[in-house]
Amino acid sequence: MTPDELVAAMPFAVALGMRIETADADETVAVLPWSDTNTTLGGLLHGGAVMTLADTAGAVCAFLGLPPGARTATTQSGTHLLRAVSGSDVRATARPVHRGRTQVVVQTDLTDDRGRLVARTTQTQAVIPG
Repeated sequence: MTPDELVAAMPFAVALGMRIETADADETVAVLPWSDTNTTLGGLLHGGAVMTLADTAGAVCAFLGLPPGARTATTQSGTHLLRAVSGSDVRATARPVHRGRTQVVVQTDLTDDRGRLVARTTQTQAVIPG
């Protein structure tokens, strides 16, 4: 699947305006463009938007390494929000740290337009056989 096809297959990612820059089983890079509609009090990017970007990038990275016909679903996710974001796109870089028969663990680093780390997420994806 192309990056555009991957996004199109995820309606929530489409609704938030996400785009995928690169996608393969070893590294997936996704971007959440800045939008005032994704903010919380004080005009800062909502933590849920950051976590959604991380989950999306991590799920794509996990999915692309699955056996044919298999699917994946997030079963656990932990995010450390390290820096507030205001007026900046956020870039997520997801890489697998473990690929097993029944689960995939992915770590995703999220950075702002200046390359500063704003969050780190580690998530577990269940492998659902086809």
